[in-house]
Amino acid sequence: MSDSNANVPAESVSQSPAPKRRKVWRYVIGVSLFLFVAIQFIPYGHNHTNPPPTASVTWDSKATENLVRAACYDCHSNETVWPWYSSVAPVSWLVQHDVDDGRKELNFSEGNLHEVDEAAEMIEHNDMPPWFYRPMHSGAKLSDSDKEAVIKGFAATFDSATPHEEHED
Repeated sequence: MSDSNANVPAESVSQSPAPKRRKVWRYVIGVSLFLFVAIQFIPYGHNHTNPPPTASVTWDSKATENLVRAACYDCHSNETVWPWYSSVAPVSWLVQHDVDDGRKELNFSEGNLHEVDEAAEMIEHNDMPPWFYRPMHSGAKLSDSDKEAVIKGFAATFDSATPHEEHED
C-alpha cells in the first residue's frame, strides 16, 4: 500500500483555502477593532459644549419657532441636543464638524443671522436640513407645507432684521 500523499510536495499538502481565509478575516477584524478603539482617543468630536445664548429671536409665530427648533437648532444654535452617537468616532467627527460649521454660518443663539436669506433658499431647494441628517431626526423631515411655513416665517421674523447694504451719507 502506498501513501497517496507520498509524491505530493509538502507545501501543497499544508492548509486548505478555508483556514487561510479564516485567518485573514480574523486578522482584518482584529486590526479593524483595534483601529476603532484607538480612534476613540482622538480628542476631536467629544467637546459637546453649548455656549450660553447671547441673543434670542422673537419669532413671528409659535409654529415657526417649533419648526425651526426641530429642523435647525441642533446645528444652528447653542442649544444642540447631542445624541449618543455623537460621542463615537468617526461619527462624532462629522457631527462636531457640522455643528461647528452650522453655528459659524447661522446661529440663532448669538444673533448671527446674516445668512438667513440663504438658509431660506437652501430649505426651498431641499438642501437644508442635509439629507444625511433627516433619517435620524424626525423633526427635520420638512413637508412641502412645513418648508413653505419656515420660509414665510423667516421672511416675517427677519424682514426688518435682515442685513441690507449700508449706504454712506
